Amino acid sequence: MSPNWGLLDFLCVAGCCAKTTTAPLDRVKILLQAHNHHYKHLGVFSTLCAVPKKEGYLGLYKGNGAMMIRIFPYGAIQFMAFDQYKKVIKKHLGISGHVHRLMAGSMAGITAVICTYPLDMVRVRLAFQVKGEHKYMGIIHAFKMIYTKEGGFSGFYRGLMPTVVGMAPYAGFSFFTFGTLKSIGLAQAPNLLGRPSLDNPDVLVLKTHVNLLCGGIAGAIAQTISYPLDVTRRRMQLGAVLPDSDKCLTMVQTLKYVYQQHGIRRGLYRGLSLNYIRCIPSQAVAFTTYELMKQFLHLN
Repeated sequence: MSPNWGLLDFLCVAGCCAKTTTAPLDRVKILLQAHNHHYKHLGVFSTLCAVPKKEGYLGLYKGNGAMMIRIFPYGAIQFMAFDQYKKVIKKHLGISGHVHRLMAGSMAGITAVICTYPLDMVRVRLAFQVKGEHKYMGIIHAFKMIYTKEGGFSGFYRGLMPTVVGMAPYAGFSFFTFGTLKSIGLAQAPNLLGRPSLDNPDVLVLKTHVNLLCGGIAGAIAQTISYPLDVTRRRMQLGAVLPDSDKCLTMVQTLKYVYQQHGIRRGLYRGLSLNYIRCIPSQAVAFTTYELMKQFLHLN
């Protein structure tokens, strides 16, 4: 079955809007996760204030260009792969309900991450740079430098293992939680939480504000579960940029090093509050847009 390009385009635009809104939070999170020496002594909100003072307000958007390029294929691949994997799992494995949503969500997340990983690598390298210490002059220059200095094509996939391991629970639990909340809500309080679908009055869907709430909750739970692996991924992606890069060569080695040096709160979960601020509106908008477009394009 070929993808619906109208749905893909709308998802990409929605994803870009959501990511641009939260781009300053993403940049600060990367600086804190890898303990950038300019900001490592600061907390979340102190860093948000310090970045514009040191680098100007555009400093909050470093790496955003690469993220915008990445979000188009990433969002489209994730949501369309989710629907395709659901059908394949149900047809060939005979699994349905909560389990097949969890499996399909995990597989969709992994697929999207692998396909767009080089752009994420470049985005992180650009975002970690501080004014006056630029190693990369832009997206194309970063691609060239990583390719020539870090082992060719394989250099773009540094940190892929914690990314894949982390995306499985993140994507899986986000889709699983959203689908479960949706099913329970429509089953327990259909009149309060639901309304007839725009394309099929016989099908109940969640009201928009309920969709937003369920999407936000799904994102928050998934982020909490997978966050230590996100910290590990960022440290490995930054590679030679960090002074302690030789301590972060593998996933297990990096997890141990971060825990031993910084502990749980200031190490493995450093910047988590930013992720809550960032992911709740982002995931709420993404899931709500997805549900609305399914109705507009008569996919129910």
